[in-house]
Amino acid sequence: MPEQSRPRRDGPRRGGPRPRSRTAPAQRTRGAEPTRFAAYTLLREVDEDGAYANLEMPRILRRRRLEGRDAAFATELAFGTVRWQGLYDRVIAVAADRPTDRIDPAVLDVLRLGCHQLLGMRVPAHAAADQTVGLARTVVGQGAAGFVNAVLRRVGERTLEEWTDAVTPEGSGPAALAVRHSHPEWVVTALRAALLGHGRATPETVDDELSALLAADNVPPRVHLVARPGLATVDELVEAGDAEPSATSPVGAVLRSGDPGAIPAVRDGRAAVQDEGSQHLALALAAAEVAGDPPARWLDLCAGPGGKAGVLGAVALQEQADLVAVEVSPHRADLVRSGLAALTARAGEVGRTVEVRTADGREVGAEEPGAYARVLVDAPCTGLGALRRRPEARWRRQPSDLAPLGPLQRALLASALDAVAPGGVVAYATCSPHVAETRFVVSDVLKRRDDVEQVDVRPLLRDAAGDPLPDLGDGPAVQLWPHVHGTDAMYLALLRKRSS
Repeated sequence: MPEQSRPRRDGPRRGGPRPRSRTAPAQRTRGAEPTRFAAYTLLREVDEDGAYANLEMPRILRRRRLEGRDAAFATELAFGTVRWQGLYDRVIAVAADRPTDRIDPAVLDVLRLGCHQLLGMRVPAHAAADQTVGLARTVVGQGAAGFVNAVLRRVGERTLEEWTDAVTPEGSGPAALAVRHSHPEWVVTALRAALLGHGRATPETVDDELSALLAADNVPPRVHLVARPGLATVDELVEAGDAEPSATSPVGAVLRSGDPGAIPAVRDGRAAVQDEGSQHLALALAAAEVAGDPPARWLDLCAGPGGKAGVLGAVALQEQADLVAVEVSPHRADLVRSGLAALTARAGEVGRTVEVRTADGREVGAEEPGAYARVLVDAPCTGLGALRRRPEARWRRQPSDLAPLGPLQRALLASALDAVAPGGVVAYATCSPHVAETRFVVSDVLKRRDDVEQVDVRPLLRDAAGDPLPDLGDGPAVQLWPHVHGTDAMYLALLRKRSS
């Protein structure tokens, strides 16, 4: 997904000194408790630099040399704080007796960390307050430390349930659910419409379904691994780490504990960390029936950062086909090349090719009409289906993001349909259930073409035992859900270009 600019806070910044410069002398942080400082660092980098929390946290842990229980504590503190900051900001506003936009952003992040320790973690109250005040003293100064201490004392006077009841609007509508589950109200409304639009809920059941979905967004996901077919096996992953075979994906494993980077197959690119929903998308496209004799070439049109291309390409090599991976961003294209290095080496051994191009996917269809048997369009989207994995996305995204994404998604799908050969198949996927990014895109493109038909993708999604995945709806497209399938909320539609 393309990065979006971060929202700015306007107005005066109060509640303590300005945040420490990133180039300030290192000795100012030497007194900070390491795990809490690591969590604070993540919050500032997410806010200041637009960093992705799931990508930045491992780097911070390595820099701070945190491992084992310390790494787990810092990760839980940081990610939990980001997930629940919507609720915590309301609590802080009451406890501080001022709106949060009048509190210096660095001080506000320290307060959020303190709130999560007091209300969301099993940290003794005195330790949560003392360590957070110490963190404030280290990173923003003594004056801010006094302010943080006073606010946290008030926060500690009530339980999480008491605070939630106190700051939640009356009723059971989107405004109340947004506070109770710490989501922006527009996201709650969009997810409600998605549950109805994809047939997951009826008007009578949608409130219960919506509450379950929002709750699932706030549960940290387990670490899912994928054994790239022909390069690694599930048994290898299980034997090399504290993992168990996935019951949902035939090429997946679930890590119970430990660092996935310590597993040799992950370290050398024969396996990877990947949500099981993404595994299913690539496997479904690879298993789809093609008609006629299309070229032995497969295409990933929006490949960055390369996870789905890794699975799709591995199956392509087993089927004696080449893979072309296209990515418009040079930086992300480099990530794809790095992530597919093991696959590229394997391609040379079996006489096939894996090619990564830096190009605009919207132009591929015109440049190479009918050149591919299978095409994956993992379209840039709002990412509302991956909020449990990327908690900062719920605060970073805005309703206005949908406007530029719609034309891009339609153009990419149209290009993919031009690039696929007669009899070939195109998979359109998003990590968002928003109907404007899923059903509406597919239906709009189909209305403009008489050479394409939509096919039922449900039989192609199989669990580890080879049985169809349950609860896939009425088809022909599939919408996965965190609270139902245990995956990100991935959407998949399968289109075939007619042979005649």
